[in-house]
Order: sequence, then structure tokens, then C-alpha cells
Amino acid sequence: MATTLEGSPKIRQQIPEEEWALRVDLAAAYRLVALYGWDDLIFTHLSARIPGPEHHFLINPYTHMFEEITASSLVKIDINGNKVDDTPAPVNQAGFVIHSAIHAGRADAGAVLHLHTPHGQAVSAMACGLLPHTQTAMIAHHDVAYHDFEGIATDLDERERLVADLGEKNSMILRNHGTLTIGATVAQAFLRMYFLERACEAQVMMLAAGPNGLNNPHQGVADKVKLQSRPEGMGALAQSLAWPALLRKLDRLDPSFRN
Repeated sequence: MATTLEGSPKIRQQIPEEEWALRVDLAAAYRLVALYGWDDLIFTHLSARIPGPEHHFLINPYTHMFEEITASSLVKIDINGNKVDDTPAPVNQAGFVIHSAIHAGRADAGAVLHLHTPHGQAVSAMACGLLPHTQTAMIAHHDVAYHDFEGIATDLDERERLVADLGEKNSMILRNHGTLTIGATVAQAFLRMYFLERACEAQVMMLAAGPNGLNNPHQGVADKVKLQSRPEGMGALAQSLAWPALLRKLDRLDPSFRN
């Protein structure tokens, strides 16, 4: 069982049910990222926008390992980076810049996930980007945008370029940096990240044998998979099937993310 650092014990009674459910889902996503080995100490970030006109969103306290995150320990901030809750926990400036950009620029971005995995970073450093050479890559490939590296994302003026480069896509490879996905829900953003990360992992493995021996899929197959993995279908798959199964897995391992 993971050691947890919880927020105020009174916070549960102060939070509306809709926000609490969102906190539980986001805390679950942090735990799953740790479980799959996608975390990078305390240095990446996942966020979820709270419904309402205030444009508040939840993000990790810049003190916790992902395996320690709970629903009550998440920090609520506004679009300008100001903490809404009375908490001493700091927020990662790069996390604020990236996530505030996407939440403000994409009305459909209910959740934003950003990682620095070795496989994601490796593909982000490849001139070819993500190759559509596996089924998993074909599911992700048509929905991936690219953003050039500008240094650690602490400059507010990068936000405009991030949003412009993302466009209408739901996944992004941050060149020489890592991966990012969005979704209307945490579940959707997580499933997109799962496919993107698995595709990157497979690409690193297959390129270890050299690019000349790859089997190129038949013409039209990638387009067929694109139609088979439309956002509405993937969203339903995430929300109704994959996410409940993942929550059950976490509950078996350590349900303290719900605290």
C-alpha cells in the first residue's frame, strides 16, 4: 500500500459531489501513471477542469510523488495560477503554463495529461515523429500534433503557440520533451495517453532492429483504423469500459486515492 500525504481532513465536506468525483478520477490517473512507470519523480503533471464559469482546474501539489496523490491533496488553481484553496502546497510553474494554455484554449479539454517517459521522449526526439507501423500507433497517429521545444515551459508567451500547434488534435508530441493528451474527461485523456505511450514504446523497440527491415502496412489500412478509432467511439470505450476496469484495479491494489 502506498504512503499518502492527504489534504485537509475537512475538505471532503466542503466540496460539491461533482467536483469530488472529478478529484477521485484525477487522483486515480496519477496513481495509474505511477503504476505503469510513466511518472518522473514529481516533475510531470495531470490536470482536470472543474465545470463552471470560473475556469478553475485541479493539478498536483508540487511536493508529492504520484503514488501519494489523493483526491483531497489536489490543488485548485485559477487560469492565472492563483490557488483557490487554502493550501501551502506549491504548484509547478511549467505545469501551470502548459495546462492553463490548453484549458483556456480548448473548451473541450476537460482533462490534460503530460508525461516525460523515456519512450515518449525518444520518439519526440525522432525526426520522423510517430510512425503508423503498429495497430496501436495507427489508433493514435491521425490525432497527434507536434510542438517544437522552447526550453522548460515557464514562459507565459509559449501558451499561445502550444494551443496553435495543438489545433483540433487530441494528442501532442512535444518535440525533445514528451507527450500530452486531452479529453473531455480524465478517462478519455488517460486512454489516449495509454495508446500514445504504448505506440511510442513499440516504436523504440522496432527501430532497435533498424528502419530498413520494417513491414509497411498496406495502403489504406491506416485510414481504415482512423475510421475505426473515431473520437466519439474511443470516448465511449474509455468512459464505459476501460476506466471502470482501471478503477477496480486501483481499488484492489490501494483505494487510498479516493481519500
